[in-house]
Amino acid sequence: MDYITLTISLIALTISGLTFWLTRIKSGVVKMTRPTVIFFGPDGAGAEHKKVFIRTLLYSTSDKGKYIQNMFVRLQRGESVQNFNVWVYDNNGLVRGSGLFINKNGIACNHHFLMPKDGTKYDFLAGKYLLQVFVESVDENPKKIFEQRLALTKNQEDEMKSKSAGTYFDWAPNTQNYFSHIDTGPKKDKELTNLIEKLMDEKE
Repeated sequence: MDYITLTISLIALTISGLTFWLTRIKSGVVKMTRPTVIFFGPDGAGAEHKKVFIRTLLYSTSDKGKYIQNMFVRLQRGESVQNFNVWVYDNNGLVRGSGLFINKNGIACNHHFLMPKDGTKYDFLAGKYLLQVFVESVDENPKKIFEQRLALTKNQEDEMKSKSAGTYFDWAPNTQNYFSHIDTGPKKDKELTNLIEKLMDEKE
């Protein structure tokens, strides 16, 4: 009987030690929930600058949490690859992405990914896209935390060009698919564009 009691005690101690290490000592990794909405289009009505927008929750797999210093999106269509590496997010107002502490509870907010002002032109053409989201933690290389395949039709491409509109991809949990639609966006997009432009200029 003493051997059984001792064995049970050792197993319980091992489990407690492992749990403490996983939740308190190990730094864990940053993950994200599936975005409820993804947007391809102009950064505001009529804007020349293009952006990718997502709404998601970032969270850490351990209680210790994780510091991330940057995020970016990589968009691939066929052989064409474009990085959207200017990161702006909502934090009681829009702020230029410069660091977030992500704990186990997570942070839900809107993320805007734009291209740098280096003269690069980009058009959302019809075709199949691979969207990848990367996070860069402190003292670590960027890691991919999400990817999703999406498609733009020729009609959507034409409307985006003629109406300066964007395409929204809304997640439907009942069918486990994204459904896309064209939208010119709310009127406040112009104000949003001006604010993002100001944040980008201040960073430069």
